[in-house]
Amino acid sequence: MTVSVYFAAGRRLWPEYEAHLPEALREAGIDAEIRLNAPNPAAVDYIVFAPSGDITDFTPFVNCKAVLNLWAGVERIVGNKTLTQPLARMVDPGLTEGMVEYVVGHVLRHHLGMDAHILGQDGIWRNHILPPIARERPVAVLGLGELGRAAATALAALNFPVMGWSRSEKKVAGVDCHSGEAGLAHVLSRAEIIVLLLPLTPDTTSLINAERLALMPEGAFIVNPGRGALIDDAALLAALDAGRIGHATLDVFRTEPLPPDHPYWAHPRVTVTPHIAADTRAVTAARVIAENILRGEAGEPFLYLVDRARGY
Repeated sequence: MTVSVYFAAGRRLWPEYEAHLPEALREAGIDAEIRLNAPNPAAVDYIVFAPSGDITDFTPFVNCKAVLNLWAGVERIVGNKTLTQPLARMVDPGLTEGMVEYVVGHVLRHHLGMDAHILGQDGIWRNHILPPIARERPVAVLGLGELGRAAATALAALNFPVMGWSRSEKKVAGVDCHSGEAGLAHVLSRAEIIVLLLPLTPDTTSLINAERLALMPEGAFIVNPGRGALIDDAALLAALDAGRIGHATLDVFRTEPLPPDHPYWAHPRVTVTPHIAADTRAVTAARVIAENILRGEAGEPFLYLVDRARGY
């Protein structure tokens, strides 16, 4: 029996998947017809989706067994009331590798004080200030999902004392894990570098506000490749201006692209990167999609199902 797959992630993305998705389905032994439209929605078995894609109303897809998101984040779809089908988020090994490399690179950059030398080529020999070694620099990762666990584990492997925080209790080998409001205060008050990898939910919006910024050690660094709205922008700018926060490396923003007149662009204590920390890689994501379709056809549980109540 042929499985009907509707690639509804948008024609802009299709060239990236045009070779990889059919190949992954063939390798999985799935006889599939992939369509870029759905003239008969009731005939669609699976929807490959991205929030920038083709559909917002899932009501006509009455026989769809699952909506398979190409993004790790689902905040732009999880609240869609027409979406009653199972929703799976993307956990892509290629995306995870990219995120770990971004996090480790920028944590090491701030830990080693690289900017002083890269941006300070003025002929003055400054060798009187040496950075501490990793085991002397506490780092915290807020968010211990797939990406947070991977980043925290990589940093711990470099001998950083890594603390982790999540809304619910988690355990990660080599990471000092905390949860709840008291746990958050504990982590923020001790970490000299904070990495934000939380999902965006009503509970995490503006989590890093003036009150919590005030808990952090003076001169601490923030790295945010997670979600822009995790940070109260006005509070962060005030903390940067006051010198309480030493530097913020930001990859995600409430409005993207970041407007040219936004104060982050010109702030001397801010590094803006244009949402490049990690991206779904078609070659590996296609295999995740194929695995979930294989599971759906076998009546097995889907991987990475979204908990609608929690929002991720």
